[in-house]
Amino acid sequence: MRNLPIRFTGAALCGVLLTGCTGTGQPRSAAPSATPTATYELAPRPVRAGERPVSAAPVSDGDGRFQVIGLQTGQSILFGTHAEWPAKGQYVVVRIVVENSARSNSGFDAKRQKLVTADGAAYGIDRFAQAIKRQPDTLPLGAGVRVEMDLWFDIPKEAKVAAVRLFGDPPLGIRGSTGGVEVPLA
Repeated sequence: MRNLPIRFTGAALCGVLLTGCTGTGQPRSAAPSATPTATYELAPRPVRAGERPVSAAPVSDGDGRFQVIGLQTGQSILFGTHAEWPAKGQYVVVRIVVENSARSNSGFDAKRQKLVTADGAAYGIDRFAQAIKRQPDTLPLGAGVRVEMDLWFDIPKEAKVAAVRLFGDPPLGIRGSTGGVEVPLA
């Protein structure tokens, strides 16, 4: 008789466990369901005067991840905080977002970036225009840092813009330079 409560408890526990395993609902997958990655909700901003928005997918080169977001062409003069300067041909401004996608420090060198015209010619930034517009020549980027900036080019007046070629820093430990990646602008 002393074992009767233990036998009864054991039988009851088995009954609960067995009935809990025989559900009538839809079977569930044993694999965990994919949860969408959370995203930042950034407020849209108006496009600047004279600029047109560019809807280009992000591209990567080395540790740099780039997205072209705006373009201005045909400017004959620029105005800075203390100077105005005429273009030799026409100023073209490419607004980009550059991000260090690496887990270590990286850099961005505006002097390496090129504007490509329809005839295949490639033009570097106009360093004087960059200085007047207070845009950096070089920029250190910490891990995961993201910066929005302009690249100022002075190209022949009759030239037609085709693309921008963007260059990131090579990954840590890799010598040399990256090959660049082109983003169509036409």
